Formats: sequence, C-alpha cells, structure tokens
Amino acid sequence: MKLEFVGPAAVLDNGDVSYPAMLEGKPLKCSFSYEALQDLDPDGVETNALQLFKAHQLKLLSIAEQKILNGHAIDGAVHLFSHDLILD
Repeated sequence: MKLEFVGPAAVLDNGDVSYPAMLEGKPLKCSFSYEALQDLDPDGVETNALQLFKAHQLKLLSIAEQKILNGHAIDGAVHLFSHDLILD
C-alpha cells in the first residue's frame, strides 16, 4: 500500500485541521479534530489548531497512517478523533 502525506496543513471551518495525502495515487483527505489536538497537548489549549498540529505533526500522521493501514479510510477520507490517540 503506497501512502504519501503531501500537505500542507490547513484549518477547516469547524476548527479541525486537514492534511492531504495520496493513497495508491488517489487523493485522501486526512482530518484531525480540534479536540484530539487539545488532548494531545493539554497545556496548549490557548494555542490555535494549526500550531497544535505542527507541534505534534509526526505523531498525528503516524496515528493517521495506522488508521489508514487498518482500513479506516472511507470514501477518500480518514478522520482522527480523541479516542484514536495513543497517549503515553
């Protein structure tokens, strides 16, 4: 399975962050809920969504990759929520 995160990150109207990818040569929309971003960095609650995403980009993309590889990409999109986080 060929997966490539192409970016760039952008804030959606609902406050979530979108990060485009390509899966087997087809566009894949990856979105990360604002709540998940806040849960990943509780001290950064006052930080905007894009800053939170960039601060934790590698971890977030890794979690998104696992969801995609596990077959959770539906209709050309995968969504990451708080319950998807693997917190240490």
